[in-house]
Amino acid sequence: MINPIAAQEDPVLLFPDGAPGENTKLIEKADRDGGSTGGESVLRITGVSEPTITVYTPSEELANGSAVLVCPGGGYNILAYDLEGDEVCQWLNDLGITAVLLKYRVPRREGLPKHQAPLQDAQRAISYIRSKAKELNIDKSRIGILGFSAGAHLSATVSNNYKEKAYPAIDAIDKVSCRPDFCILVYPAYLDAADFQVSPEVKPTAQTPQTLIIQAEDDKSYINSSLFYYYALKEAGVPARMHLYSQGGHGYGLRDTGSAVNEWPDRAEDWFREIGILE
Repeated sequence: MINPIAAQEDPVLLFPDGAPGENTKLIEKADRDGGSTGGESVLRITGVSEPTITVYTPSEELANGSAVLVCPGGGYNILAYDLEGDEVCQWLNDLGITAVLLKYRVPRREGLPKHQAPLQDAQRAISYIRSKAKELNIDKSRIGILGFSAGAHLSATVSNNYKEKAYPAIDAIDKVSCRPDFCILVYPAYLDAADFQVSPEVKPTAQTPQTLIIQAEDDKSYINSSLFYYYALKEAGVPARMHLYSQGGHGYGLRDTGSAVNEWPDRAEDWFREIGILE
């Protein structure tokens, strides 16, 4: 790596007076007991009732003024916090991009749509980043979102639900736009519905942010999420690119699992240059 990772010592609490609808504080748990990916264990976090963001700042020599909110996956029950979080932030920093790691609320809240609480967290996070653009030394019009699996569903949901917050406004931060300027979805889940339709919470319009999708054909449970959503983006006139690989499965993050899909970060860099995030 060219530069060291400079993460904030203390994560930022997104809702200082308590997250919307959270009446009971859960006991946060972290473990590495769920198997490995690319020969390494995965840090899994659950029991999150106080959502936070942690900012990873690139070196001054590399910083290019853009930022990306990173949303780990985990079925909305856990967060694959290093595989689809820390490691992704390091990669973005090496490209000169400020990375912001979102620890959103999991597991799913009983009686609510699976994405309801996480959507509130992600909306608040983007508004926070944009409101602090000067302090973070970033351009408020170059703020993207990147998600994996359920985190990709969350990213797509934010990309199509930004005109109104999913919670009552708390302060001036909530008056700031939560629309991402670009979006990357890596093996997204839950985007598809029957008859080649997308889920109702992710129906694109012409204002949906430009999007990159990474998908493996043998990811049998979720390939339709990518195919259906790509088609919906095309029909809405949204600039979109999809890289479809024959093999790779699901849940590889940036790790080397021996499949061609592992080269996706190179294709993402190409796309960053195409949309003007990298020179």
